[in-house]
Amino acid sequence: MLYPRVSLYAMMLASAGIPLYIHLPQFASVELGIGLGTLGAILLGIRLVDLVQDPLIGWMADRWPRAQLGLAMLAAGGLAAGFPLLFSLAPGPQAAVRLVLILIVLFTAYSLGMILLYGRSATLAKHPAPRELLTLAAFREAGLLAGVIFAAIAPAALVALGAAGQGYGAFGIALGLFALLTAVLTRPIWTRPARTGQHLSVRSLASAGAVRLLALAVLNSLPVALTSTLFLFFAGDRLELADYAGALLVLFFLCAGLSVPLWTRLSQRTSPKQTLLIAMPLAIASFAGAAFLGAGSLAGFALICAASGAALGADMVLLPAMFSIALTKAGLNAAAAFGIWSFAGKLALALAAALALPLLEQQGFQPGGPNTAQALGALTLAYAVLPCVLKTAAFAFAFTLPSEKPAS
Repeated sequence: MLYPRVSLYAMMLASAGIPLYIHLPQFASVELGIGLGTLGAILLGIRLVDLVQDPLIGWMADRWPRAQLGLAMLAAGGLAAGFPLLFSLAPGPQAAVRLVLILIVLFTAYSLGMILLYGRSATLAKHPAPRELLTLAAFREAGLLAGVIFAAIAPAALVALGAAGQGYGAFGIALGLFALLTAVLTRPIWTRPARTGQHLSVRSLASAGAVRLLALAVLNSLPVALTSTLFLFFAGDRLELADYAGALLVLFFLCAGLSVPLWTRLSQRTSPKQTLLIAMPLAIASFAGAAFLGAGSLAGFALICAASGAALGADMVLLPAMFSIALTKAGLNAAAAFGIWSFAGKLALALAAALALPLLEQQGFQPGGPNTAQALGALTLAYAVLPCVLKTAAFAFAFTLPSEKPAS
């Protein structure tokens, strides 16, 4: 029963992550009246907090393994308290300050839960062999994608049930209750004795091949970070498909979830690296195709969402599993290493927001408002062209990874 509980805890974290990365830009700009440039600066500033705290969280989890139960419950509690507060914020002179304080709580709780979950991969797997670690990763990423789908459709569903406005207030309460329920149901995960390994150093990470995987993770996360941050803007303002944005987002993540078992099985028959090299060109083609879509191209964008979602499924299951396998083979402490991994991923998201949002504001882009051809062109550049270039660079870098044997 441990693997389904792993999926549930992952689902809780993902349902918390999506509001922070997809709903937050629209909520802050439209509901709170915070400019895109200011929001980008806020997100980058919070990443500076993560620069210190994520590796520290990982170190704490390894240093005091018996405290992991309490830390996991603290993570769920932070999410349960933070989201009702976040989505009950009202516009005003102090809105930005309050937003920063609440986001620090939420991002800290999210980091804590993610680092603990990924850091216990070797502990939660039936045995620490590559094939079993890939199986555990498939359960974990399936849970993450289920949480993403839940968070993507929840606001619209709550509005249909009578929630006020865009449903964000009710959404925050729903997320809080889900976090509390998950904390109760997943308690057995954290009572298993944690496996301990060698302390981390730059040399040990480099010898295990983990540094190269960290570099690939950052580079590979940048295009996804850009499209995640700008998805609602691109669908609504560039393609004029605002009424279909929720359904398209669900399609994207549903295809990602359905692809996870396929990528897992393929990686077990070949190798994670070879499977990654098959999946990445699919994402490159998707980003390139989005640049040529015109207003109202519902069928074309749906096809792109499906293809890019399937490519995301490979990224989600393969890269963390490759990192975990490298750590396990080298006998290194996993939680501290995944603290660095967590920061690397969120750094990509912060860089995307800090670069793209001020650029769009400078070019005159207004979410939901009238936009010039120059503003929409900048949106296309940030959403489709730049991710295509970055993904191509990540694809080239992936070729340089050492060859692998099939998982066994």
